[in-house]
Amino acid sequence: MKKLEHIGIAVKNLEEANLIFARLLGKPHYKVEVVESEGVRTSFFKVGEIKIELLEAIRPDSPIAKFIEKRGEGIHHLAFEADSIEVKMKELRDQGFTLLSDTTKSGADHKDIVFLHPKTTQGVLVELCQEKK
Repeated sequence: MKKLEHIGIAVKNLEEANLIFARLLGKPHYKVEVVESEGVRTSFFKVGEIKIELLEAIRPDSPIAKFIEKRGEGIHHLAFEADSIEVKMKELRDQGFTLLSDTTKSGADHKDIVFLHPKTTQGVLVELCQEKK
């Protein structure tokens, strides 16, 4: 893994959360993006070398809506950048980690993504991401 790329935070109301995080971090978000396939609207803040991704559900059946219903708002995932997401997926599978899908998906911020099952990562949802080629 190259680095921690971003921290994903599930929120009920993106506009409200943007105001709170802008006050907290002393700067506005730099991007809002809808990822239809995941049923989310995202907003990004840059803090040093790491990004904060706020995630709001746009459908009641989205993973973020289900997460908030079950656990409430808060940290949803940690995302790590990989040099080669396909190579890293194979390495992690070979080491006994369970991936939530066999292929990458198109994610926010021009990234290909895949998630590891939290049952194999001490209860933490881990995302692997790589800049789209």
